[in-house]
Amino acid sequence: MDENPLIPATYDIAWSSVTVVFLVLLVIALVSLARSARRLAAGQAVAWTLVVLLVPAAGPLAWLSIGRRARMPAEGTAGAASPR
Repeated sequence: MDENPLIPATYDIAWSSVTVVFLVLLVIALVSLARSARRLAAGQAVAWTLVVLLVPAAGPLAWLSIGRRARMPAEGTAGAASPR
């Protein structure tokens, strides 16, 4: 049975789909990181950006699952009791 060269193989479709999913995940993580950059320290923002860009699948997943929850402590509230 001859294969039609105009129809991509199943593995080509599968890898293309995985690539598109990872690229969408990367864009979502970068947009989320850009929106959250104000509440992060400069070093944290740079570190997260490098992790998201340089660690292919785990970087965006780490930011979306862990990094968005990381918060900078508010100034002047360290050790202060909360009002009741």
